[in-house]
Amino acid sequence: MAANALDRFLAFFAPHAATRRLAARRAFDVLANYEAAKPSHQRAWKGGSNPSPNQLVEQGADAIANIARNLERNHDLTRGIIRTLTVNTIGAQGVGIDPQPMRRDGTLHTEYAAKLAQAWRDFCRTPEVTHRFSFAKVQRLMAQARFRDGESWAQLLIGNIPKLDHGTRVPLSLELFERDMVPISYTDVAKQITQGVRRNGWGRPTHIYVHKQDPRDGYNRVLVNPADLREISYANVLHYATLDRIGQLRGVSDLASILTRIDDLKDYEESERIAAKVAASLTAYVKRNGGTDPDPTQYERDAEGNLIRRPTAMQPGMIIDTLQVGEEIGLIDSKRPNQGLVTWRSGQLRAVAAGAGASFSSISREYDGTYSAQRQELVEQWANYAVLTEEAVDQIIRPVYEAFVTAAHLSGVAKTPNDVDPLTVNDCLYLGAQMPWIDPAKEAIAMEKLVQAGFASEVEIIRKRGLNPVDVLRQIERFREDAESKGLLFSSNWANQKGSGTAAAAPDDNADPANPADPSEQGAQPADPAAQTREIADRIAASLVQAVASSPE
Repeated sequence: MAANALDRFLAFFAPHAATRRLAARRAFDVLANYEAAKPSHQRAWKGGSNPSPNQLVEQGADAIANIARNLERNHDLTRGIIRTLTVNTIGAQGVGIDPQPMRRDGTLHTEYAAKLAQAWRDFCRTPEVTHRFSFAKVQRLMAQARFRDGESWAQLLIGNIPKLDHGTRVPLSLELFERDMVPISYTDVAKQITQGVRRNGWGRPTHIYVHKQDPRDGYNRVLVNPADLREISYANVLHYATLDRIGQLRGVSDLASILTRIDDLKDYEESERIAAKVAASLTAYVKRNGGTDPDPTQYERDAEGNLIRRPTAMQPGMIIDTLQVGEEIGLIDSKRPNQGLVTWRSGQLRAVAAGAGASFSSISREYDGTYSAQRQELVEQWANYAVLTEEAVDQIIRPVYEAFVTAAHLSGVAKTPNDVDPLTVNDCLYLGAQMPWIDPAKEAIAMEKLVQAGFASEVEIIRKRGLNPVDVLRQIERFREDAESKGLLFSSNWANQKGSGTAAAAPDDNADPANPADPSEQGAQPADPAAQTREIADRIAASLVQAVASSPE
């Protein structure tokens, strides 16, 4: 906002007053344009201060991670949310790789791709330094840590390293570690180190500092001693993190915005369970004389004048005939279990699902509704899972595969041929978790129509199911060869259909059903014995129809 004449006049005599007046006018314009920024007695403005992304992370990321870990250990719902996100992001087999190196003429270099695929399968068996996890398990562990803690880390170890057995033909291994191994409290402004990460003048990370041993195992975890840290080049680091702000260095748990709701839901469900257990313990009382003072001569008393308690133990099917005149039995009703619990819990779980980025049906295990409603939810939600998969590919899978191709070439396991386009050496297809089918019959029919109409290819459909088209064709070829050698016929092989796999000829309206043309004269051969049997049966049926039609009434 430009200063007007009055502002300039005041600035000449009272510069500070003029500055305050100009700032107030600017604030007034903001409030006039944005009602949400204007506090009122009906709405408390909770904007507060505006710290930097890294300040926010440093203040609460570790505490949030510890809360999320506790809930994962002790709360079934939280564990289910993390598992749902992990499985739908990574999948059962992990994000797969299909090498796609191209020749200089633009065609696929199948020989080199086959060598890479074979070496990759060997690497995926023991890709990390402890030899305990497959690559699919490594992906799920890193994804689980990312959703729960906000981030996970790994170091790429390439080549011959003392005392390290890679365990695979390609000399490449991963060293995994959680967020606690990179001290978020380690900051040195002089060395451009922030939260355990050193950056250059452009803000690009160049190194990270990792504890030589787990700080949770005993020694001081509050005051970081640089001598207890090792420096790792960021070029060899995988950082799989939830980064929501530009300039943010460290990740924050994906559950941060829903932890309070989850914790409240956990406490409420526990209270309802306790109340239901109390209600299951039936409690009764005897109401005497309609609530008035009892007749002192009506009840038995001991020598001291105290009422003698009557045995009132209850059992199934019992008949109580010991009540006195004016007495009745009442039951204490705790109104539990709460009839509105299910509805209230569903509402809370919908809010939790929105904040976690997972589908409500997967979290609550409620699969009510029509096919269209379930599919609509799945389609909308799967876009979010696809984004999470792309982040996993960008931060984990792609760097690992590129390092793998380099290590395979340098070690001679899969050397790059001279006729391969160097720009396509690292090209591949990433096969993530695929959207499941709600109704397989409807899904299969829809895909078949897309292929028949030319709107999709067989290769695309096979890849959407998370499979490799080459592997599928190889399996089909081997199975049909075995089936043919054993004389077995299956409807899945179109060649077994009438016409030997060719398009069926259009029926001839002028043909005589009683004397059909010889197949040999039409240039077609019987497909198989089963087809011949069906053809003979059709001829007999046609003859019977003609005989009935021509017989006199």
